[in-house]
Amino acid sequence: MANEFKHLVLVKFKEDVVVEDILKGLEKLVQEMDIVKSFVWGKDDESHEMLTQGYTHAIIMTFNSKEDYKTFASHPNHVEFSSTFATVIDKAVLLDFPVVSVKAPAN
Repeated sequence: MANEFKHLVLVKFKEDVVVEDILKGLEKLVQEMDIVKSFVWGKDDESHEMLTQGYTHAIIMTFNSKEDYKTFASHPNHVEFSSTFATVIDKAVLLDFPVVSVKAPAN
């Protein structure tokens, strides 16, 4: 069985961006696409600023496989959202990786 595949984005938004509107758009996008197995996001409110390097938000999507992620990434709705997203971010880090499961979530 193929490993789950994660898409992790760390973001620092530009000043004056209404972050909630951007994240609502992202939520709408993933809800319309069944290929996204799970989607979570959060805003850092614990870490020391030195450790965050200015990044404020984390976005994590889970896919059943790398192939599903590639399908999502090339989908016209995602491509369109990404071009908008690029205009509102100051900087971002993206990591796309197969999951190495060490401790599975409890059922």
